[in-house]
Amino acid sequence: MDTTVPTVRHHTARTAHTAARGTAEADNLAVASFLLGLPGLLLFNIALGPLAITLAVLALVRGTARRGRALLGLVLGVADLAVLAVATAAGHGVLWHLG
Repeated sequence: MDTTVPTVRHHTARTAHTAARGTAEADNLAVASFLLGLPGLLLFNIALGPLAITLAVLALVRGTARRGRALLGLVLGVADLAVLAVATAAGHGVLWHLG
């Protein structure tokens, strides 16, 4: 009796499950990147911009099925940092002024 065939099938099924889970995690990273980059245009862009960029790059490297969403998160993250730079330059280096 040859027991290698079921082992190979089981290994293949496990590999497919692991690949599906990895793709799902990458998809979640793409969505998180978009959802963090969007409010970053208005609030906390100094933190949300780099976070959106990092999550988008991780999603793209891990092979997300939501490539467009990851790219949009990447663009929004860069736009967050651009808004921060413009706001800092317009305020002559002052981010917040109270009073």
